[in-house]
Amino acid sequence: MPDVDGFDEFYRGSRQRLLGFVYVLTSNVTEAQDAVQEAYIRAWQRWSTVSGYDDPEAWVRVVASRIAVSRWRSLRSRARAYLRHGAEESVPGPGVDTVEVVAALRRLPEEQRTALALYYLLGMPVAEVARQTEAPVGTVKARLSRGRAALAGLLAVSDLEEA
Repeated sequence: MPDVDGFDEFYRGSRQRLLGFVYVLTSNVTEAQDAVQEAYIRAWQRWSTVSGYDDPEAWVRVVASRIAVSRWRSLRSRARAYLRHGAEESVPGPGVDTVEVVAALRRLPEEQRTALALYYLLGMPVAEVARQTEAPVGTVKARLSRGRAALAGLLAVSDLEEA
């Protein structure tokens, strides 16, 4: 059982110094807070060992600074990759038709919506949809038929509302 009181006292006595130290390293208070928090978590997990060190704060300081440097290196690597490969191609937003279909699908019962998505979007055969949904094949066929009819009705209503 970890020495909860000892750790709490250690944390309260050292947290501001460590945060200040890592903040100076990172120049970003949020990054510093994240690194220090992660270091304290690791210290807590090993508190029976860390508490026996001559200077537990030095251990936490080293861990926090390594975490901060590791994050900085990761960001730097991503920035280099971005410069090397360019920005990701932007993906256009969904069209009006897609938004209308999704809105209509949301109004269908979940079983029909699931059957339609598995069959049309994932291209599963009816037998596989039945297996995935744990429903008989005939039930899946009925759900698909009713779902298509309901979807057609909902989309026809939205077309009339626009006119």
